[in-house]
Amino acid sequence: MKLISWNVNGLRACLDKGFMDFFKEADADVFCLQETKLSQGQISLELPGYHQYWNYAEKKGYSGTALFCKEEPVSVTYGIGIPEHDHEGRVITAEFPEYYVVTVYTPNAQRELTRLTYRMEWENAFLAYLKSLEANKPVIFCGDLNVAHKEIDLKNPKTNHRNAGFTDEERGCFTKVLESGFIDTFRYFYPDQEGIYSWWSYMFQARAKNAGWRIDYFVCSEALKERLQDARIHTQVLGSDHCPVELEMV
Repeated sequence: MKLISWNVNGLRACLDKGFMDFFKEADADVFCLQETKLSQGQISLELPGYHQYWNYAEKKGYSGTALFCKEEPVSVTYGIGIPEHDHEGRVITAEFPEYYVVTVYTPNAQRELTRLTYRMEWENAFLAYLKSLEANKPVIFCGDLNVAHKEIDLKNPKTNHRNAGFTDEERGCFTKVLESGFIDTFRYFYPDQEGIYSWWSYMFQARAKNAGWRIDYFVCSEALKERLQDARIHTQVLGSDHCPVELEMV
């Protein structure tokens, strides 16, 4: 089983930059998107063989998630059931017979950390949501989590300390997720791998210099550990300032 997650930073723009080529080549069983930046009805995507699910932000051209899957889910829900967290289209949960798959676009703390307080509220609510799902069956969640967990996960940790995505608070929240029974699948397979990132700023030729951050993840319940086969980051795939990440399972 292959799962892909990709922050496309605007799906309409990404479609003009080779999205469908990668989508067809990947042939994933589940394909998750973040930051689609769409309103309902803005595009009609032909994806033969896939069921499509979309969650749109109320604000036009902002946020948004999507989930495409070959197997029809048992059920699909949108958001985490808390109104103040559910108007930006950030979460879709697909329930399958043996586990849940959640695509999530975590709020950015923003420059000057203007949204860090809200981010902390979100983190607590989202973890509680994941644990409520896990009470029923294991969980796989993926997406742009907007945090580089360890210094190994970004090119310039010293100069980025206290910047959005690398604050002690955000990193501590991800540590709490792992301590509560979840696995960072890429680090499970490659605990010491350096220089592999999933996002690069459009400024300062960051991608050409590989001055990036690993902020896109597949995370799963400990109960699924024996089913994990590999985790990949497709650094060669263009089309967004993020690249796709992958989880392979049996």
